[in-house]
Amino acid sequence: MRYYLRKFAFYLVALWAALTLNFLIPRMLPGNPVDILMAKLQQRGGSPDPATRRAYELLLGTDSHESLVHQYLGYLGNMATGEFGVSVSDFPTPVSTVIATSLPWTMTLVGLATLISVLVGTVLGVVAGWRSGSWLDSLVPATTVLSAVPYFWLALLLVAVFGSSLGWFPMLGGYDVTLDQGWNGPFLGSALYYGVLPAATIVISSAGGWLLGTRNMMVSVAAEDYVLAARAKGLRNSRIMIWYAARNAVLPTVAGFAISLGFVVAGSIVTEQVFAYPGIGAKLLQAVQSNDYALMQGIFLIITVTVLAANLLVDLLYGLVDPRIRTSG
Repeated sequence: MRYYLRKFAFYLVALWAALTLNFLIPRMLPGNPVDILMAKLQQRGGSPDPATRRAYELLLGTDSHESLVHQYLGYLGNMATGEFGVSVSDFPTPVSTVIATSLPWTMTLVGLATLISVLVGTVLGVVAGWRSGSWLDSLVPATTVLSAVPYFWLALLLVAVFGSSLGWFPMLGGYDVTLDQGWNGPFLGSALYYGVLPAATIVISSAGGWLLGTRNMMVSVAAEDYVLAARAKGLRNSRIMIWYAARNAVLPTVAGFAISLGFVVAGSIVTEQVFAYPGIGAKLLQAVQSNDYALMQGIFLIITVTVLAANLLVDLLYGLVDPRIRTSG
C-alpha cells in the first residue's frame, strides 16, 4: 500500500509542477493575446476602445490589473473546473470546443498508426530475434535507418510520390470538405482515405525502433535456461518461440507502448502541418504562432494528464506483476 501511495503522491506533485510551468511559459513569450485580438478587431473596422480591451483581458485571463499570483490561483481554479477560456486564434470559440473538435482526429490517426507500428515491429522483431543471423535479421539495420529519417522529410517524400506524381492519395486535409461530417459511410471512408499518407509516415518512421528493441530482447531471452529446458523437452519450435521466449521478450515493448499511448494526444505536429491535417498538433502550432495562451494551456494540460496517467498505469502494473518493485520502491 505504501508503494502505491508514494506513486500517487509523486504523480500529483509532477502534475502540479507541470501545471505551474504550463502557466508560466506562455506568459514568457513575446507578445500579448489581447493585442492580437485588438489588432484583428481594428482590421475588421471595429473601434478598440479601453472598455473593449478590458473585456478581452478578463475574458482571456490576462488581466493586467491583477498580480501574477492572483492570475495563477484563478488559472488553477479554471483548470480544475475545465474552464480553459476562449481561443484567440479561433475567436470567439471556447478552448474546450477547439480541443474537442481536433483531438479525435489526432487520437484516431496517431493512435491507430502507433498500434500498427508496434504490432508490425514487435512481430518482425520476434521472428528476426528468434532466427538470429537469417536474411530477415540482416535487414534490421536497414529498417532502423528509417527511424532516423526526419518526419517532415519522409512526409514530403510520400506526398511527392503518392500524392503529386501518382495521384493515389490526397495531399492535404483530413476529409472531403464536400461531405457532411458525421458517423456515415462516405465521411468515414473519406477520413480513412485522407489519413493513409499521414499514418504511413508515422508507421514507417517508428516501426524500426520497435523492431530493433524486440529483436534484441529475443536474442537475449533465447539464451535463457528456461528456453534451453523447453528445447530439451522436445517442444515444438514455434511453441517455444511464442510461449517461452516472446512472452518475456515483449514485456519492455508493452511498457513502452503504454507510455507511448500517453503521447498520442500530442499528435505529430510536423506530420499534421505537412498534410494540413485537422489534429491537435496543428492547433498547438497555430496557438504558438498566435500567442494563444488559453489554447496552449488547454492542449498542454491534456497532454500532461495523459502522459502522467500512462506512466502511472505502467508503474502500477509493474508493481502488480513484479512484487520486488513494491518492496524496493
